Amino acid sequence: MKKKAPRVNRTGASAATDPRRPADHIDSVEADTEINQPKLGFVGWLRWGWRQLTSMRVALVLLLILAIAAIPGSIFPQRTADPNGVVQYKQNNPDLFPILDGMSMFDVYSSPWFSAIYLLLFISLIGCIIPRIKHHAKALRALPPRTPARLARLDDHRSVARPLQGAAASDADAEASGAIDVAAKQLKALGYRVARYDRGRTFSASAERGYWRETGNLIFHIALVGVLVTVGLGGGFAYTGQKVVIEGSSFVNTLIDYNSINRGRFVSDDALKPYAVTLDKFDITYEDFGKPGAGQAGNFAANVTVQETDGSTSEGKIEVNHPLNVAGDSVYLLGNGYAPTITVRNAEGETVLSQPVEFLPQDSAMTSLGVIKVTDGMPEQLGMIGFLYPTVVKLESGAYASAHGALNLPLLTLDVYQGDLGIDGGNPVSVFELDTDDLEKLTGRTTDVDSIELQPGETADLPNGLGTVTFENASPAGAKDTLQSVKRYVSLQIHHDASATWVLVFALLALAGLGLALFVPRRRMWVKATASDDDSIHLEYAGLARGEDPTLAAAVDDLVDGHQRLLDGAAPRRETSAKGA
Repeated sequence: MKKKAPRVNRTGASAATDPRRPADHIDSVEADTEINQPKLGFVGWLRWGWRQLTSMRVALVLLLILAIAAIPGSIFPQRTADPNGVVQYKQNNPDLFPILDGMSMFDVYSSPWFSAIYLLLFISLIGCIIPRIKHHAKALRALPPRTPARLARLDDHRSVARPLQGAAASDADAEASGAIDVAAKQLKALGYRVARYDRGRTFSASAERGYWRETGNLIFHIALVGVLVTVGLGGGFAYTGQKVVIEGSSFVNTLIDYNSINRGRFVSDDALKPYAVTLDKFDITYEDFGKPGAGQAGNFAANVTVQETDGSTSEGKIEVNHPLNVAGDSVYLLGNGYAPTITVRNAEGETVLSQPVEFLPQDSAMTSLGVIKVTDGMPEQLGMIGFLYPTVVKLESGAYASAHGALNLPLLTLDVYQGDLGIDGGNPVSVFELDTDDLEKLTGRTTDVDSIELQPGETADLPNGLGTVTFENASPAGAKDTLQSVKRYVSLQIHHDASATWVLVFALLALAGLGLALFVPRRRMWVKATASDDDSIHLEYAGLARGEDPTLAAAVDDLVDGHQRLLDGAAPRRETSAKGA
């Protein structure tokens, strides 16, 4: 490649050797050498990383990432809020569940990766806020800037030539200064911070307002940090538990009485306030036949009696989205279902099981599935899979279905299994599941014995002379129908979080700060009066906005009109005062 000849200046010297050229000029010989940047070093890289992390751009990116990271928490059931949903998901997706569980998809908000984003956002916000608070505090103490020498260069500029009035014509400087005094009072009344800057025969007022905009911005970010702190610390003192309560039974707020509970790391074993909640009755309404949505459930209400530690009792009602507050806890109604009372007797007539058993609803007509387990009192353990049809109908295929959610014609069918139920192995087993792989089926399909069918109050023999099973009628004495023949149960969620009030306070502060940051304009106004030799004063008005401010021009016009009116109103008083003197 042919080397380019160096350029020659007017004096005949080469540009590369011209002493007037800097050493790093593009035509310099030294400029062809490699540029060596200074090495940052360990501390330098730390300083660079800190500046990047504490920039507002990174804080906004982290906030967006946190919002995206929270999406799986609304897609997949969480162990803290819906442990039964997690179990059901595992059953429905046995291959996918281990992968998702390894990624903490069922514990999103306590996962390491979500906590890392959370902490980085917290540090970033703190690093952004502290320097801005210092800068804002300094700006609040500073005076408005000096009046520009050439206001006419600003887009929003107005000028007025005002003749001197009466005796004041002999003192143009006093007239101009008085006009600025009036403007200063006017601007202060409009909420501006005002400073006077006079020079020679030119008098001016510099005004500034809109510091509430930055104040609101800081309030928003401080409130956001407050939300992060209260949620983070409050979660350590919070607990959420689930309990299934059958009509007529009670729940005591102790760890041992919960079906499942998730508590914060700072919740001790004796932190729960003891109280008892008794489910007196569960009320529910269904649409009647012949109406739109027949059989659909309407209103839900759990009527309960609460007993405090001091022995006092009170009645309450728990409805959907209307929790009952007890001793700082919020008791929510999550679900409901039927709990048929089953009694099993062995061949000798001894009762080996007699209790209500919760059945899980399978459809809107309350077709319910339940599992009955008899672990003692029989030659071998018995398991029964039952279906409850509140209003039974028989399909053309011969199968049963429910046509309505109310107990108009209840029927219970049971398939009986015999063998080891797997309870004695020490592994946790769900009460709603029955592993039939190693069990012998005694009734139902694939056997020679039909499934057991029972209506309330009926008793049937178990196969092979094992005993009897009874579907107890739970109707009150004197009942003429079957609408109350099966007890109801409710699924309650007990939630305790003392930080909820503080989260609300900080959220409201964030909204208030955001409103100030969005709707308070930041602007500067100037009024300048110059005394001239032609018996007049030259008034100039100008405004400058920091950012977009579509109302700035109108604000300058209002300032001009208001100032002129004030001067017109003050002119007769000054003239009268001059005559009196």
